[in-house]
Amino acid sequence: MIEKKDFSLLNYNTFGIDVTAARFVEYDSMDELRELIAGTRFSEPFLHIGGGSNLLFLSNYEGTALHSNIKTIEVTDEDTGSIWLKVGSGVVWDDFVAYCVKRDWYGVENLSLIPGEVGASAVQNIGAYGVEAKDLITEVYTIDMKGGEHIYSHADCRFAYRYSIFKEPSSRGVIVTHVCFRLSKQESYTLDYGTVREALENYPEVTLGAVREVIIRIRNSKLPDPAVLGNAGSFFMNPVVPKATFEAIRREYPSMPFYPMDEDSIKIPAGWLIEQSGWKGRSVGPAAVYDKQALVLVNKGGATGRDIMALSDAVRSSVRKKFGIDIHPEVKTING
Repeated sequence: MIEKKDFSLLNYNTFGIDVTAARFVEYDSMDELRELIAGTRFSEPFLHIGGGSNLLFLSNYEGTALHSNIKTIEVTDEDTGSIWLKVGSGVVWDDFVAYCVKRDWYGVENLSLIPGEVGASAVQNIGAYGVEAKDLITEVYTIDMKGGEHIYSHADCRFAYRYSIFKEPSSRGVIVTHVCFRLSKQESYTLDYGTVREALENYPEVTLGAVREVIIRIRNSKLPDPAVLGNAGSFFMNPVVPKATFEAIRREYPSMPFYPMDEDSIKIPAGWLIEQSGWKGRSVGPAAVYDKQALVLVNKGGATGRDIMALSDAVRSSVRKKFGIDIHPEVKTING
């Protein structure tokens, strides 16, 4: 276990914002976490963080930042067609994807190179290229700040687009400790999203390794490396609008990309809306809209969290004025 005071969180947020936590505690096991909760070794307020790939700090954090270093991957069951895994919340997500691809377990390959840790995959219901974490998660193990341990079923999690019950205020004191997945041992792919299938035409055959390579190459071509240019990946969620709203916009922009959700609602790429509003590549001080993907806001160097939020507010205002659509940040802001 690691405990430190006035701890820099620079390496725990991919925006590269140099803020501090009054106290930082990293635990290696469930026993250590239980000990922390039962004792008085940290006090409210507290914030549980992973890799910080979905956080924007607006100021120093005056409470305790907790971080999981539980990095176990356990096979809990398998049959001829499927395998069930219980994965520690501190496992780096892309390491988990690589682990599964290496063993010919199908399902997570489209989620390659998504930053962050496994615990956040359930909280955020991460997704990319036609696959979401909810498609694979079976259960989520948790502990609350009163020491109560609970296993959430898939239904209990109430997964939706970039949403789970763990994002609700009522789950404020709930810590995800393990996430359980069911993966396929039978060959199965999701390829009809974006340019995945087209990119695979350069390979002699479709394999898990080939799909992972393609996804990584596509993501690298669109998203900046946080080690070079601070960012949190997609800053905004893609809005889902009523069909009537979509049809009205499409009459003016017939080539607009879109993804039907059901008979009455359509998802429109937020990046397209931002680009059409004239923001792609533009800066406000040290914060900018990435010039290769308008969905991404970047720290050009020295930006504060408030600089990033000022840019976000300006972008949202422009999109709202032009299209009548309010796009919402996917990133969670932390203030104090």
